[in-house]
Amino acid sequence: MKRNLCYLQSGGPTAVINSSLYGAYIEAKEHEEIGAFLGSRYGIEGLLKDDLIDMGKEKENEIALLPQTPGAILGTTRKKMPEDLSDPLYDDLLETIERHNIGYLFVNGGNDSMDTCSRLHRLFAHHGVDCRVLGIPKTVDNDLLGTDHSLGYPSAAKHVMNTVKEAVIDASCYPHGKLVLLEIMGRNAGWLTAASDLLPYPYRPDLFFLPENPFDEERFLKVISDTYWKKGYAVAALSEGVQLPRPKKKVDAFGHSSLEGVAVTLANLIEEKTKIPTRTMELSLPQRADPINVARIDREEAIELSRYAVREILKGESGKMVCIRRLSNEPYKVEYFTSDVHVVANGERKVPREMLVDETRMADSFRKYLAPLVKGEVEVAYEDGTFKAARFSYVKAE
Repeated sequence: MKRNLCYLQSGGPTAVINSSLYGAYIEAKEHEEIGAFLGSRYGIEGLLKDDLIDMGKEKENEIALLPQTPGAILGTTRKKMPEDLSDPLYDDLLETIERHNIGYLFVNGGNDSMDTCSRLHRLFAHHGVDCRVLGIPKTVDNDLLGTDHSLGYPSAAKHVMNTVKEAVIDASCYPHGKLVLLEIMGRNAGWLTAASDLLPYPYRPDLFFLPENPFDEERFLKVISDTYWKKGYAVAALSEGVQLPRPKKKVDAFGHSSLEGVAVTLANLIEEKTKIPTRTMELSLPQRADPINVARIDREEAIELSRYAVREILKGESGKMVCIRRLSNEPYKVEYFTSDVHVVANGERKVPREMLVDETRMADSFRKYLAPLVKGEVEVAYEDGTFKAARFSYVKAE
């Protein structure tokens, strides 16, 4: 008997999150034991509200545009599911699974999404429901455990590198310029901020400040001042999660507070203490939504890893996340494997201490790690001067 497959996207989007969806879709079409390919609208909420679409009813030309479409086309959420598997909220989800004959479920997301994946696997086992669950890794923060890198990180890193290069070139135009503070995504891990270290002189930032390093105000002001007065201008790359005192803000369901504003906070401190003129720039959402600077490896791996995930779930795998293992840098070569999702869930991989040198540079080991991930370009289809993006009709699943 054929079983239907359901796919959900969760957490913050990336430039290749829809490439992962595309890979799973085209692979599923090659297997007769899979019935309909369903998409859950707005992550786990679609399963709770029986809000599923039938992707088989979408136009093929729109499906083909998925790899160059940013955002999460199925919609996403940051909803946290209850720890208690007997919570009545799960009853609605189980009814949706049964009603739509779903035997295969994919959760495409980051740390918190893998927590959801783990709970769903345990939920189905607890109730004796025949539905396999696999996680597909995604996060521009690159902080997922168990995998060499997270899908979405290479493209975000490439966007950061190109944007920082633009900012550095602009900042160097003046004989006596400003101190430019660039705020880059990264709550507790500085992988994205560190990416601009790969840029060669004279296109790289002068200074890097990552969450992995304790923040010392006195040292911060000294290195900032010394660098600025030596050059007449300076550029500093800052992770949004730099460890400095900040007012409490509202938190989401997973306990994460909003971190925006570190560049402005530090700019005010610098101007007050040193009188150095500053300019701030928050790279913000384009870091994860740029379809132009997508890394070729990132798109290819997003597609191939999801195809692998479909094959693995058909073999009986469940309660796992599909991971990447790097075999070599030159030539760049990887293999895919699965790891227990409960080990990955809610863990966090920070930049290793051995990859950190000081405020001026990263270690060579970091450059060797990142270099092969950002090489290569992708072709982008345009219309009237802007990139094309897939548009779904969202036909409700029967």
